[in-house]
Amino acid sequence: MFTADGTPSDDDPRENGPRLGDERATLAESLRVERLTLELKCSDLDAEQMARRSVEPSTMSLLGLVRHLAEVERSTFRELMAGQDKSRLFTSEADRDGDFNGAVPDPRVVAEAWAAWRAEVDFGTRFVAAAPSLDITGPDPLNQHGSGGGEMSLREALVGLIREYARHMGHADLLRERIDGRLGQ
Repeated sequence: MFTADGTPSDDDPRENGPRLGDERATLAESLRVERLTLELKCSDLDAEQMARRSVEPSTMSLLGLVRHLAEVERSTFRELMAGQDKSRLFTSEADRDGDFNGAVPDPRVVAEAWAAWRAEVDFGTRFVAAAPSLDITGPDPLNQHGSGGGEMSLREALVGLIREYARHMGHADLLRERIDGRLGQ
């Protein structure tokens, strides 16, 4: 949500979620808010603006963040928690930063990134809702998700994903302000 001075807005869609939920509802709502924040930070931008890099030598852009977070969602829910063997969306062994490097100002690239992100968000949302417990685990032998190289619970995976989004929303604030001066709350 953007306001003229960065102060809270009464019509911010992130402020209407459940307040006194159990642990699953609280974690799911926190993740929903972070996801919505990403969409708000990218609202009303064209392909050139979405792909605009922060500052040399960084390759970070809002489009790169969308692509990166699609990869993180996929890795967390499809691979770690659901045990699906899925190929990467934008990165590879040859280009581990392909999510950012391939974020070019092309409307088709932008549309592809949003479609991939939304598909992964949808899968993750359904997975969390259907999980019998936050105590279910997935194997993380290479410590790609911060498990220390062992099993990771859905609870831990959700907290890690929320932290990943929160960290990048600070980047998104700065990127958006650089593009058009808009301040987010």
